Amino acid sequence: MNIEEKANLSESVQRLLCEALEAPPDLITPELEFGAIPQWDSLGHMEVMMRLEEQYGVLINADTIAALVSVPAICAYIEAQSNGS
Repeated sequence: MNIEEKANLSESVQRLLCEALEAPPDLITPELEFGAIPQWDSLGHMEVMMRLEEQYGVLINADTIAALVSVPAICAYIEAQSNGS
């Protein structure tokens, strides 16, 4: 992925988080982490995981759920999956 594609992915993930967590866009930053805002609690996290599976067609298991706890981690996972890793 080039820099532009990575930026687009980050923006896309941020929009997904905004919708899944029903949070104002100004709270969803490129470095946002699980627990940093009240909406991203354990229930919100499960909603995010389900939407990631739907939108990006990635498989998310228990280990993945525990690892995808920030915007950068989510982007890296999606990028790795799209590269066939």
